[in-house]
Amino acid sequence: MALRLPHRTLAALAAVVASLALVAVPPPAAAADPGGDGCDPIDPAACLLPFPSDWYTVRDARTQTGRRVHMGATVKNALGAPISPGEWNRADGFSPGSMLLSRVPGVDLARSGAAPITDIGASLRRDAPIVIVDTATGERWPYWAELDANAPDDRKALIVRPARNFREGHRYAVALRNLRDASGNPIEPNGAFAKILGPRLPDGDPLAARQRRERGVLAALERHGVRRDGLYLAWDFTVASRQSLAGQVLHMRDEALRDLGRRSPSFTVTQVTDDVDDKIAREVKGVVQAPSYLDLPGGPPGSSLHRGRDGMPSRLPGNTQSVPFQCEIPRSAFTRPARPALYGHGLLGSEGEVGAGNVKAMAAEHGFMFCATKWIGMADEDIPNVAGVLTDLTRFETIADRLQQGLLGFTFLGRAMTRGFAGHEAFQDHAGRSLIDRRAGLAYDGNSQGGIMGGALTAVSPDIRRAVLGVPAMNYTTLLNRSSAFTQFAQLLDAFYPDKLDQQIALALIQMLWDRGENNGYAWHMTDDPLPGTPEHRVLMHVAFGDHQVAPVAAEVQARTIGARVHAPVVTPGRSPDKVPYWGIPAFGSSHAGSAMVVWDSGSPVPPLTNTPPAEGRDPHSDPRGNADARRQKAVFLTTGRIVDVCGGGPCVITP
Repeated sequence: MALRLPHRTLAALAAVVASLALVAVPPPAAAADPGGDGCDPIDPAACLLPFPSDWYTVRDARTQTGRRVHMGATVKNALGAPISPGEWNRADGFSPGSMLLSRVPGVDLARSGAAPITDIGASLRRDAPIVIVDTATGERWPYWAELDANAPDDRKALIVRPARNFREGHRYAVALRNLRDASGNPIEPNGAFAKILGPRLPDGDPLAARQRRERGVLAALERHGVRRDGLYLAWDFTVASRQSLAGQVLHMRDEALRDLGRRSPSFTVTQVTDDVDDKIAREVKGVVQAPSYLDLPGGPPGSSLHRGRDGMPSRLPGNTQSVPFQCEIPRSAFTRPARPALYGHGLLGSEGEVGAGNVKAMAAEHGFMFCATKWIGMADEDIPNVAGVLTDLTRFETIADRLQQGLLGFTFLGRAMTRGFAGHEAFQDHAGRSLIDRRAGLAYDGNSQGGIMGGALTAVSPDIRRAVLGVPAMNYTTLLNRSSAFTQFAQLLDAFYPDKLDQQIALALIQMLWDRGENNGYAWHMTDDPLPGTPEHRVLMHVAFGDHQVAPVAAEVQARTIGARVHAPVVTPGRSPDKVPYWGIPAFGSSHAGSAMVVWDSGSPVPPLTNTPPAEGRDPHSDPRGNADARRQKAVFLTTGRIVDVCGGGPCVITP
C-alpha cells in the first residue's frame, strides 16, 4: 500500500479546505519590530529569524545542555492566533535536524557559490559562503542551501539543511558571508547587524544587549577560521540533548515494562479467520492492553500527555490504551513455526495494511508472521485531528504525544508476540503446537510512514535488533514540501498560515515536537549507540529512486547519520545529478554485516532539485516492497544480519 491517502479521506479534506473560503486571509505580516517583543533584531524579516538561535534560549542549570528554549513571540495564523510556545519551551535545545532559516533579500546562491543539493561536498570548502561549525570541536558541518521555491521573492526563505544531523547537546555557530546578488554584487548586512559588528554600543542603545551576545558567536567563528570580513549574518544555536528528545518515551517505556515484569501484556483475540488465501493460513485480530500516559481516558485522538509534577509523563489512575492488532500467519508456519515481526503501516493508515499483498508475500516466501498496530497520532482515526492541527499549530503536541504513546503500544504488541501469543490457541496448530518460533528474535519491517517512524521504534525497543525501513527517511521538515502526499494538507496550511516565510518557520517549530515520535529525534541511537535499556541495532533501508512521496535525499541524510553504507554500484552512471553521488556514504559491494541503504531504481525521473514534489513520470514509491529480490534481501537480513547482493553485481533495477 502506498503512502497516498484513500479517496474518502481526500474527499473529506477537500470539503474542509473548501469551507476555508469563509476565512479572511490577511496580507503577509510586516517585518518584525526589533524592540521589546523578544524578536531577534539581527534578521528583521520575521520574528524568530534567524532560526534556530540561542537568542531564543535562556541559561538553565537543570538541563543537560545548560540551556532551555524560551520563546515568547511566535508565528500567528490567519485568525491572529499565535503558536503558544509552552510545549516548545520544555526543550533544552533545537532539533538535531533543524533547517537553518534566514531571509537574504536578492541573494543568488549560485553566484554566491553556496553548496547546492547536488554538491554537498562544496559546503566544506574553506571559502564556502555559508559556514556551520561545531563550537566545541571545530568540525565543519555539511549541508545544502536552497531558496524556498514555493514563495514569492519578497518572502523567500534561505533554507540551509544539514546533510547529517547535528549532534545532540552540541552548540553550532553559523556564518553567512560574501553573499552576492544575481549581478554578482556583494550584499551588505542589514542596518541592525552592521551596527552590531561596529564599535561597542553604549548601554542605552537598543542593540547593546544583542551586541554583547554576539561577541561569543564571533569569537567562536574566529577561533575556527571564520573572520568578520564580508560577514552578512552570524548566530549560534544549541541542539537538544538525548534526554530532551527521547526522555519522555524512555520514562514511559521503563515504567511500563518494569510494572509488566517478565509477563506478557494482557490481550484479547477478537477474530480468527482460517484459510485466508494461498499465502496466509490464518488471520488473527485482537487488542493488546498497554498503560496510557495520555490525558484523556483511553487516549483518543486530540489527547496530550498527562504530566506529573516533574513534567514527565504520568498515568491517570487506571488509564489504559487499547492497542488493536492484526496478524498474518503464513501456511508455512504449520510446517515450520514462523518468525515474529512487527509491521508498520503508511501515512494515516491502520493495522489492516499488514494484509496487503506484498506483506503477505514476504510472510509466505520467507516464513514470517507479521503483526501490526496503529501509529496512533498519525493513523486513520487521527485524520480529523491532523487537519485541525494544521489550522492552529499550537495543538501539534496532540500529534507528537500520541506518536510517543504509539511507540509504547508497538513495544507492548511486540512483547505479546514473543511472550504471550504462542500460548493462545489462535496461534497454535490443531495439535496445540505454537505457530510462532519462540527462539527467533523480534524483527521489524515497515514502509513509508512505517519507515519514517520505524527507526524511532527500533531505537526505543528493547526487543528489536534488526529492522527494515522501506522507502524511509527522517525529518518531516525536509519531506513535506517535497512530497506529493502532502499536497492536500498543504491547502490547509496555506489557508491558515498564508505567509510563506512564516510557514517555513512554523514547519521548523513543529519539527521540534515531531522529533519525539519519528526517526529524526532518534537517528543517533538507531544503530550502534543505543539508548539506555536497548541493544545495538542493525537497519536496512530500501529507497526508491525518484520517489514521489518520501524524498530520497532525506533518506541519504539518515544514512549518513546512522552510519549506514550504500550498496554499490548504486545507480547506473549518469543517473544521479550529483557531482559526487551519495556523497559521504561509504559503499559496499556484494555483502555487508552492518546497517545499509539499498537504492532501487524503476526508471522514474530524477526528483526536482528544489523543495517541491515530483510531478513527472510514474511514482516508484511501492516498487521495492513489491519486488521478490528485494523481499529476499530483507529476509536474509532479518534472519542473519547480513545484507547480500541480490542485484547481480550491478545497480538494483526494477522493471515496473
